[in-house]
Amino acid sequence: MAEDLFGAALQERLRRQAPLAARMRPATLDDVVGQEHLLGPAGPLRRLIEADRMSSVILWGPPGTGKTTLARLIAGATARSFETLSAVTAGVKDVREVVERARRRLAEHGEGTILFLDEIHRFNKAQQDAFLPAVEEGLLVLIGATTENPYFEVNAPLLSRSSLFRLQPLTPDAVRTLLERGLAHERAEADDEALAHLVGRADGDARVALNALEVAIALATGVVTLADAEAALDARALRYERDEHYDIVSAFIKSLRGSDPDAGLYWLARMLEAGEDARFIARRMVILASEDVGMADPMALLVADAAARAVEFVGLPEAQLNLAQAVVHLATAPKSNRVTAALGGAQADVKDRPAGEVPMHLRSASYFGAKKLGHGAGYEYPHDDPRGWVPQEHRPPEVADRVYYEPSDHGFEREVAERMRAHREQK
Repeated sequence: MAEDLFGAALQERLRRQAPLAARMRPATLDDVVGQEHLLGPAGPLRRLIEADRMSSVILWGPPGTGKTTLARLIAGATARSFETLSAVTAGVKDVREVVERARRRLAEHGEGTILFLDEIHRFNKAQQDAFLPAVEEGLLVLIGATTENPYFEVNAPLLSRSSLFRLQPLTPDAVRTLLERGLAHERAEADDEALAHLVGRADGDARVALNALEVAIALATGVVTLADAEAALDARALRYERDEHYDIVSAFIKSLRGSDPDAGLYWLARMLEAGEDARFIARRMVILASEDVGMADPMALLVADAAARAVEFVGLPEAQLNLAQAVVHLATAPKSNRVTAALGGAQADVKDRPAGEVPMHLRSASYFGAKKLGHGAGYEYPHDDPRGWVPQEHRPPEVADRVYYEPSDHGFEREVAERMRAHREQK
């Protein structure tokens, strides 16, 4: 009896001393903020949890998106025994002990077992293989949580036997809702600037937001102010409202167009520090690569596209290096807007001039009867000419004399210009 009282007292003290994020863990699915695509009224994960029909799943998402919270909610909703391991501290021996307990539990009581394995990506292949047979035969239902791409970090056989649910970073509105709940929980108040700063710096991470709020409340002498929020995060707030968003991205694009890599890097740093969406930055650079660099450096589009893919594949903060490399490449590349001008000219003619029919020699002759209609007659195949090029017309007569693309003398476009000049002289 004394031991029970001691244990209860210890748990109560631990609960009181726990961080705000831990004390505010949702008790029901309705309390969860965010992840509506999984936990909304018709969400697939919600239906599985409420029906206690969980099969093995992998929960993949950034820190602070609710993976451990979901595991705890599953533990409270299931009639099966629930075991928890962390791949940071557990080893194969621990896994085998869980499997053995699950085997006995099923044999003696007919009770299934769910194993929650946090940080599953920290287990190597041999460690993951240790519980694969138990998952295959249905002895264990595995719930694995990972911040890393499971297609690279989880064994293929294990992944193929699990449903993959991807958790998204919390939206700014969801983080604000969470902070407001935290203030109510702590019976505290905060001004709008403080909340906006905490939301902007949380980067969609609920734990970061609540931990920062808890520190800010401790620092405040009354209402939590912007200064308290800055001190809690050790980060100065950057002014970045709607107007600043457009002005700063405008300065960023004009810096790259103006071949100023230092300015480009400065505005990139401003945007990243203010929490600008890295995908938005990458999209703007992909556009600029064709709009302002174009054929003067055809590699620019590949570099910008690679940076955009790195944002999705690597994510921040590491992907900021890929963005910076693309900024330097685009800024130092020779510039040409001739592709942009050429497309504009062609589009104007399409709108304003008669739409001529496709010349007979350019029409498809690949279907039965097409040749009888004269399709393809007179077409000269460029590869049959030793020059790899033949002087034939590729447009309707209505626009045959129109010139859209006139390459500049910048960078690679100079070579393109010489090649086009030679073709025109041979016509």
